[in-house]
Amino acid sequence: MSLKDKFMNFRPSFIKLLTGSSRKTRIVSAASLLLTLCAVGASGVVPMPMDSADIPVRAISEELELPSLSQQIAQLEAQNQLYVAEEKMRAGDTLAALLTRLGVDDDSAAGFIKSDSTARGVLRLKAGTTVQAQTSNDGELQLLRATISDGRDGAPKNLLIRRDGDKFSASEEPVALERRVEMHAGVIRSSLFAATDAAEIPDSVASQIIEMFSTNINFASDLHRGDHFNVAYETFWQNGQFVRAGRILAGEFVNAGKPYQAVWFDEPGSAQGGGYYGFDGKSLKKAFLKSPLVFTRISSGFSMRVHPILGKWKQHTGVDFAAATGTAIHATADGVIDFAGVESGYGNVVIVKHDGKYSTVYAHMSRFAPSSRKGSKVSQGDVIGFVGMTGWATGPHLHYEFRINNQPRDPLSVVVPTAQPLAGANLQRFRTVAADMTHRFALLQATATPAAAPSVKLAALPGKSTLQ
Repeated sequence: MSLKDKFMNFRPSFIKLLTGSSRKTRIVSAASLLLTLCAVGASGVVPMPMDSADIPVRAISEELELPSLSQQIAQLEAQNQLYVAEEKMRAGDTLAALLTRLGVDDDSAAGFIKSDSTARGVLRLKAGTTVQAQTSNDGELQLLRATISDGRDGAPKNLLIRRDGDKFSASEEPVALERRVEMHAGVIRSSLFAATDAAEIPDSVASQIIEMFSTNINFASDLHRGDHFNVAYETFWQNGQFVRAGRILAGEFVNAGKPYQAVWFDEPGSAQGGGYYGFDGKSLKKAFLKSPLVFTRISSGFSMRVHPILGKWKQHTGVDFAAATGTAIHATADGVIDFAGVESGYGNVVIVKHDGKYSTVYAHMSRFAPSSRKGSKVSQGDVIGFVGMTGWATGPHLHYEFRINNQPRDPLSVVVPTAQPLAGANLQRFRTVAADMTHRFALLQATATPAAAPSVKLAALPGKSTLQ
């Protein structure tokens, strides 16, 4: 039977396949049908001259080996196949161990990561950081991605390593972060950080709680068991992975039964860009912090006492904060350093002049901060030195004085000015923000009511607070 006759016999089936199936079925079936026709045999006719009627015709038949359609598709896919793997950095991970888990078998890629200053960021990734790699079917690295939580300019970055032919490039690119607002409640049982740990609140947020309420609460000595708090803060995520915590948007702290509340408000035209205000619109920032140390205890108050060196009754003109040597000392207000040096009795001392008639004294330092020089400007909270026991000191502590018109006053009881409250249009905008946060806290309290607990005073050791 000739090839033409064979095709005519298959023609009805061929037409049905092309008209009655899905696109994929039509293509595969049609190809199979054509292969079937060819598999029977390919015939050829040797042409003869038009004037040679006596030359015999000879038919030649030969089997043709043709690859199947599925084999051709598989070959094409294998040539371009890419694999994606994802792993987390482990404590003590080496580059070789990480690349092995990612399925990377590429010495040139490993060498590039070790030699390139940007690519070496992979070697500094923290445990738990997610790393993604794209490789070819033979293990060659095509792309590697990881998020650096603290890029070169302080912001989170994506570290990208790319292959281009036989060469590699590395770059840090901005992270497209998703912003979320999280709310948590906590109860003081032993210390603030123990409470925030129990509530799964990051330490960076706990530190902001201290800073936010430090003008009203001394977290070294004023905490009670049963104190409780609510907090709403920003978190930033990338592809479902937590990157970092941001600013506290609102907080509420009940200390010894007295509530303190704060809401972050970006005040238009403000030189500082924003600040914390009470729910009534009054600024929480006061001219002076209650304590120049974050965690400490008072070892001697503002009163008459027997001098530990001289052995005589003498007015103690400041407050002594006991703390470990090296504890950071913070300026309690904005000002200019009037003196930084050594004075008899005080040892290493810094004196800061503030607006008008106010000045503060920080004595017995072990050393000064590099920026603590006469004439230097300081802002509230800046580190100006470190706790020590220089001068007439029998143990490591900070002697802190508060002076008005150069006369010592008790730092724990003196009344200091506060910033001006919001007014006008700013107050109206603030009330909208405060109302939203009040609603959020109401929802939070409905599901997390702190349990009653006896009021027990808390003392503090250097770096943490513990029950007395």
